[in-house]
Amino acid sequence: MINTDICIIGAGPVGLFAVFEAGLLKMRCHLIDVLPQVGGQLSEIYPHKPIYDIPGYPSITAQELIDRQLEQIKPFAPTFTLGERVEQLEKQQDGSFIVTTADGTNVHAQVIVIAGGLGCFEPRKPDIPNLQRYEGKGVDYMVKDPAKYADKRIIIAGGGDSALDWTLHLAEIAQQVTLIHRSDSFRGAPDSAEKVFKLAQQGKINLLLSHNLSNVRGNGILSAVETTNRDNETISFGADYLIPLYGLTPKLGPIANWGLNIDKNAIEVNTFDYSTNVERIYAIGDINTYPGKLKLILCGYHEAALMCQSAFKFVYPDQKLTFKYTTVNGINTF
Repeated sequence: MINTDICIIGAGPVGLFAVFEAGLLKMRCHLIDVLPQVGGQLSEIYPHKPIYDIPGYPSITAQELIDRQLEQIKPFAPTFTLGERVEQLEKQQDGSFIVTTADGTNVHAQVIVIAGGLGCFEPRKPDIPNLQRYEGKGVDYMVKDPAKYADKRIIIAGGGDSALDWTLHLAEIAQQVTLIHRSDSFRGAPDSAEKVFKLAQQGKINLLLSHNLSNVRGNGILSAVETTNRDNETISFGADYLIPLYGLTPKLGPIANWGLNIDKNAIEVNTFDYSTNVERIYAIGDINTYPGKLKLILCGYHEAALMCQSAFKFVYPDQKLTFKYTTVNGINTF
């Protein structure tokens, strides 16, 4: 059992800033995210995309913003459970909660904060026969442990940053890497695409453009992947792992069954403190909704600050909260 003051569901920029605001009030945080790394959709979908509306930064890339936020919250020593989806929420007699993930991780917290961005991201899966049969048996939609692919035959499908970045990384440890993309050009960072093309020219990876996944085969465990080109010709590759990286689809997932007021796949909140209709559960960032809502990172930061001021009374019910400026009080670590 992991014990903490606040359990934050979602490790994107708003969830990370909530850690900072909570830390100023001496509240400990544990974050859970279904993605295998911190950063939410900023790190997973567009890490190299510039952002222009963060105060103090005329321009900052999405990943740079996450890196700066991790540096900012380091003094408060947050803990993380990554690559696991929250499944169950059980309220205790004292009002606290136990959160359980699909992998069996249990977190006990006084307050729950849902900061899941657009929701629980689920991988977009290619529409090919028998794919589900090999999930977990050669077909992976996320790379959680790169060492698992050492000296293996890997096929990556996709044309975004994730596909390019993992191709570059796994090319150094895998026996063979093949990158398949349905177009002639990549959507990811030009620098990464250039590096991939160079590896292909050097014979260090196989690169198949204008190809689509068409089938997977094996005897209980994946052993081959088939692709089809524009001329409808089929090519078969021996493979130990297929990693389709076609992006993510946001969904509320099990959170939708927690008794929260939902409006069009978003959680209704009170703008006084961004609390939900269930006491001790808050929702901040893109996952919430209220009149005048703007889905901006900086709005999520504001929501996180007010949420923490409200959550304090549940973590320290016998203490009176006195608002203090960081310019006066500084940053007090645990």
